[in-house]
Amino acid sequence: MLITLHLEKLKFFAYHGLYEEERKLGNEFELNISVSFFSTHPVIRDIDQTINYAAIYELVKIEMTHPCALLETFLTELAEKIKNQFPQVAKLKMSLYKLHMPLANFQGRVGVEIEKEY
Repeated sequence: MLITLHLEKLKFFAYHGLYEEERKLGNEFELNISVSFFSTHPVIRDIDQTINYAAIYELVKIEMTHPCALLETFLTELAEKIKNQFPQVAKLKMSLYKLHMPLANFQGRVGVEIEKEY
C-alpha cells in the first residue's frame, strides 16, 4: 500500500535569496511537502510503522534557518536530508514559495517545485 503524508502551507520567515536585500531583510515563505512510502502493514497502529510528520517539520524548521541563494538548491538539499532521515521514502514532492518579491510593482508570489522518486 502506498501512503502519502502532506504538510501544507507551512509558513516560515527566512533569509533565502539571490539578492543582497533578500539576504538582509528576509522574506516570508510557504512550503508544501508530500512524502510517499510503501507500507507492508495492513493497518498502521504505531508511529514506527509510518513516517512521523512532526519529525519532518522539525527537520524543515532547522533547515529554513540556513540561508540559500536559490530555492532550487534549498529544495534539492532538503529532499536529500529527508531521504537520509527516512530511507523508506519512495516519492517526494515539494514546493517553496517566496511570498514577497523585492521588485517594484510585483504582485503575486514566486516558487519552485521539485518531484523525486527513489
